[in-house]
Amino acid sequence: MFNTKNLVLEETDVPSYWVFQYYLNLSEPLTGQDVKIKSIFNPNDKTPSFCVYVDKSIGMYKFKDFSTGKNGNKIDLVKLMFDLEYRDAVRKIVEDYNSYVKTTDFEQVSFKVQAKWEIDFVNTRQWTENDGRYWLNFRIGSNLLKEYNVKPIEYYNLIKEEEGEVRKLKIEGHSIYGYFDKSDELYKIYQPSSKHKFHKVKSYLQGFDQLTYTQPYLVICSSLKDALCLKSIGYNIEVLAPDSENTIIKPHVIEHLKKKYKKIVTFFDNDTAGSLAIDKYKTLYNLDGFALPLSKDISDSMREHGFDIVHQTLKPLLKEILNR
Repeated sequence: MFNTKNLVLEETDVPSYWVFQYYLNLSEPLTGQDVKIKSIFNPNDKTPSFCVYVDKSIGMYKFKDFSTGKNGNKIDLVKLMFDLEYRDAVRKIVEDYNSYVKTTDFEQVSFKVQAKWEIDFVNTRQWTENDGRYWLNFRIGSNLLKEYNVKPIEYYNLIKEEEGEVRKLKIEGHSIYGYFDKSDELYKIYQPSSKHKFHKVKSYLQGFDQLTYTQPYLVICSSLKDALCLKSIGYNIEVLAPDSENTIIKPHVIEHLKKKYKKIVTFFDNDTAGSLAIDKYKTLYNLDGFALPLSKDISDSMREHGFDIVHQTLKPLLKEILNR
């Protein structure tokens, strides 16, 4: 019997596993496991290279197509599959889901996410010459690192409970950095030399506490490192960075910021994910966006091409988009 309480009005209420099951026509229900199928975007894909997996940091399914480089969440999937704008993709998901629960005896399957490692303890250390050399590759000096409360870490402990057993793990190394908020609470660990570069502790709008509202322009970047790299060049801008390009800043925050700045633009990575993020902010908030056409992002560009090339390439791009 159809129950009206199953109807949803927002895509946030539609389970991510349902979106992938429904639109990819998967033969088995998703209950927390990873699935690989042949690419839906590449007809020449001979081996399964399209991966549907759980992002354990948020407990939701995402996808990565290794044959095309396309990746994203449930909305990105529908956008790409049906060539839709962001709002239209959200509308389609909601309408299709409501039609589905109306016409089927839909039972929500249990969704299991493996226990994830949590940070139990962090031990900071003093800055070294090696730390300074690493950050100066991106033109980020000690004053900026101090302003944004970035600290070097000697080691940190991870802990998780699995099947009644508590497991602990100590992580140490020469290149581990902690990102701390204004209350000196850790919100993210950055390990540039590790396969898993980031360990998110909590959601945090990076750079928000450092805004002074004394510059006319605000640039929303893809990461804190990119934001600091951009700020170090000395343009008359302030910078901000959400948790990732897949994290959309909430509407009330954007409205607050629009009252403070002459113009706000986005500056994301020079890849598919960056392009999708630029499109999201343009659709939702009418913010112009751009990428630096050198390397993947500004920090990589600074390291690989040097300051002069980055500055010569970036300055006219930034000037053009800020004066639109």
